Amino acid sequence: MSVTGKSKVITTHKLVEMKKQGEKIVMLTAYDYTMASIIDEALGVDIVLVGDSAANVMAGHETTLPMTLDQMIYHAQSVVRAVKNPMIVVDLPFGSYQGNSKKALSSAIRIMKESSADAVKLEGGEEVLDSVRRILSAGIPVMGHLGLMPQSINKYGTYVVRAKEEEEAEKLIRDSHLLEEEGCFAIVLEKIPADLGARVAKELAIPLIGIGAGGGVDGQVLVSHDMLGLNKSFTPRFLRRYANLRENMLEAFSNYIKDVKSGDFPDKSEEY
Repeated sequence: MSVTGKSKVITTHKLVEMKKQGEKIVMLTAYDYTMASIIDEALGVDIVLVGDSAANVMAGHETTLPMTLDQMIYHAQSVVRAVKNPMIVVDLPFGSYQGNSKKALSSAIRIMKESSADAVKLEGGEEVLDSVRRILSAGIPVMGHLGLMPQSINKYGTYVVRAKEEEEAEKLIRDSHLLEEEGCFAIVLEKIPADLGARVAKELAIPLIGIGAGGGVDGQVLVSHDMLGLNKSFTPRFLRRYANLRENMLEAFSNYIKDVKSGDFPDKSEEY
């Protein structure tokens, strides 16, 4: 149930049905009320992800690691107030679930109770199965995340494509099956070879949502700030920019500065 008490149109069951019918799943990120309300109004977005990428685009951190559970809940609360039909999934931040399944459950419960979100997402495969299992035991839906896992960037040391080598690819396939068998309702695959993404999507009954995982998966996710052209420095191959809002905003700010400096704003029609 949503925070308004109305049943959501998009549910875990609906997503599986979409995969069966070959209907692609649309997923975008949001971290605040205004952006989330625009995404909701666009109609057709199936999942809104309150991602720990807020650390990068909202707070200016180089990695997602600094995000806290309290911060994720704050962003989730803002998004939930705006979104009516899409499912809302919230990232469990770094340090809130790894290596401690009891802490993982406590973190997930806090997100669900304090934000009224619909599900949580966490990174990892076999290493986090205990946390996945315990969260699911409380009836909380879990979305997995494999491939490039930003919370593990210090282990990788680079943001290059993952699972290009056979050993890592086989682990990703194995982890995907383990997450499905444990009960995850979907998995995000980030920055992996397209043929590997397509293979995993064919082998699993649950939806696979890609970000840099090719067109053979069941849906796509992008960071809204990136696809809107607000972030000029981030230019991975998988990113398609649908707008150039940074330039539009710079022009608006420049015009405002000019009008204030010249005394043109406010004019008589804008006074009381």
